[in-house]
Amino acid sequence: MLLMFRKAVAAGGRTYQQCRLFSLSCSSRSDRKGLVLGVYDKEKDENSLKFTEAGEAFDRSVSGRLRELLTVSGPALTQGKSRVFHAVRQDFPSVAVVGLGKSSAAFCSQENWDSKKVNIRNAVSVGCRQLQDLEMPTIEVDPCGDAQSAAEGAILGLFEYDELKQRKKTVVAAQLHGSSNTESWQKGVLYAEGQNFARYLMESPANHMTPSCFANKIQQRLKSVPDKVEVHIRPKSWIEDQQMGSFLSVSKGSDEPPVFVEVHYKGATNTKAPPLVFVGKGITFDSGGISLKSSKNMDAMRADMGGAATVCSSIVTAASLKLPINIIGLAPLCENMPSGKANKPGDVVRAKNGKTIQVDDTDAEGRLILADALCYAHCFNPKAIVNVATLTGAMIAALGSAAAGVFSNSDWLWDHLRKASVVTGDRVWRMPLFEHYSRQMTESQLADLNNIGKDRGSGGACTAAAFLKEFVTVPHWAHVDIAGVMTNKDEVPYLRKGMTGRPTRTLVELAARLSSDFN
Repeated sequence: MLLMFRKAVAAGGRTYQQCRLFSLSCSSRSDRKGLVLGVYDKEKDENSLKFTEAGEAFDRSVSGRLRELLTVSGPALTQGKSRVFHAVRQDFPSVAVVGLGKSSAAFCSQENWDSKKVNIRNAVSVGCRQLQDLEMPTIEVDPCGDAQSAAEGAILGLFEYDELKQRKKTVVAAQLHGSSNTESWQKGVLYAEGQNFARYLMESPANHMTPSCFANKIQQRLKSVPDKVEVHIRPKSWIEDQQMGSFLSVSKGSDEPPVFVEVHYKGATNTKAPPLVFVGKGITFDSGGISLKSSKNMDAMRADMGGAATVCSSIVTAASLKLPINIIGLAPLCENMPSGKANKPGDVVRAKNGKTIQVDDTDAEGRLILADALCYAHCFNPKAIVNVATLTGAMIAALGSAAAGVFSNSDWLWDHLRKASVVTGDRVWRMPLFEHYSRQMTESQLADLNNIGKDRGSGGACTAAAFLKEFVTVPHWAHVDIAGVMTNKDEVPYLRKGMTGRPTRTLVELAARLSSDFN
């Protein structure tokens, strides 16, 4: 059988059915394992393939057959490409060899990320998906020199939202192969599972993820990490008592009641130390209200609570990692719907801090709910506030899906965010927060502020950030506009098409970095 396989590969093809029969004879369907191994690009002075350490060990165990098969089966594997071989070794019926790019890859200042880590995530995800398509229930993964990145590539790459489908993808258990670096692997698993939880929340249909459903999902998920975590689900009556008139004005167009989720994680030794506060926009469906959106692609507005999803998921992950930092997560949740009770263009509402807002565009609702949440965030004497929101279409126009835009009044906080994104490969880019934009928001005919400003259609992401700035007094604040990174087509190879859960891992990495500064 092996000879027939070699001849088929040498001829440029592969007798898949023969190899599959061999595989099934080696092990039962339930305990079959796949294996993902990495190989680097040839450098100029190298004459032969360069496997990773685990790849070399496997090739030695089969007397060089893997190297031989890889050589005769086609051109050299480039970065992110994969090739699957069958019946190479009895304990692994199918082996995916993935291209990792150059072994010398490192931080790239032009790309503003660690190319080695990104290459590993991309490559491992491709190999895992190919083995998943072969219905392998277990896949062992080569750490490829960075076990955390390999774990992230595997767990992120295998995720697909199919909860409501009868036909589902094979559930795969990804495990570390050939390495004792289990701590780094497990860290990557937690980072990726956190992002996948955000993807799950964002992908769920709006009728399955109402404000109340969202709050319950967060509460249920945090039961797995009960230590040092408190969850408060605040009802409409509490929101009214807090005089969050701006938030309430958005929610009144829907029959679904608003909810304010408040999560406390006390990971620092001093539980009363000033916390990092995350604030996430939680519009569980955005029709635009009276300023109705186009019906085209409106279904994607089920993910307009992406800010709340990433913020809450990052706290779940921080708690799982037991990060030594106090974090508070705030998520104002509601729908933005048109009805006889909805905000009308030209209405004036009052925020928690007393400022009045002229609502000239009901589709600029995210900033209205964030305004009150930001005011409330100051009650906790925070060391820093980071709010996250799918806020403006203008951000999509500015940066596309390459990076989330960051507006900040703090060089210190921005620097930590940037460095965190370099590690995760989920990039951020600093945008201007000029007084020029603030003047456009504060020159309002009827109120202290206008929710879209006088120069409509110009610098929309910047004016939205300037609006939020009017509700911030702390010296360390950052607004992260994630509208451009909400979805994925094929821009991020290790994520399937759909909602991304970005930038959950960057928020977790930020919290990990700030934990040393806060204590």
